[in-house]
Amino acid sequence: MARSQKPRDVPDGASVVATNRRARRNFDVLETLEVGLVLEGSEVKSLREGQVQIAESWARVDRGELWLHNLHISPYSHASQSFRSDPDRVRKLLAHRREILRLKSRVDQERLALVPLALYFAGGRAKIALALARGRTRSDRRRDIQQRDADAEAARSMAAGRRRRSRDRP
Repeated sequence: MARSQKPRDVPDGASVVATNRRARRNFDVLETLEVGLVLEGSEVKSLREGQVQIAESWARVDRGELWLHNLHISPYSHASQSFRSDPDRVRKLLAHRREILRLKSRVDQERLALVPLALYFAGGRAKIALALARGRTRSDRRRDIQQRDADAEAARSMAAGRRRRSRDRP
């Protein structure tokens, strides 16, 4: 059975701009948090056009503030040169102070990473689903693939058994 194409990291009613599909493969997501994103000039119009790359981005707590690194937002095609900002600049994320402090303490103590899962518009504002995650090793990924294959094989054999039983009944 095919998986749903609806991103699970986005709330209902939000319009998805970009998702980080590699994040769930390379990390074990422990917790997610919705944070706002500070944008400049015509970056919002670029986001609405979908001109963004989120796959290599990551977040960090620095001096009590949350910052997003390596998010590439291409310049808006119809903006003049004076309104274009650096596409790879470090962007500030908006969250409550106690959430930032809690994230910082967990990242420092447990050696976790802050990884963006999705970028979307909710209520007209740009939001990011940020995950507190632990990196996976190659053996962890292999174990997940084996488990998925075993589950699929079990489901196939159970379905075949049900078909045989229903065919044998008068």
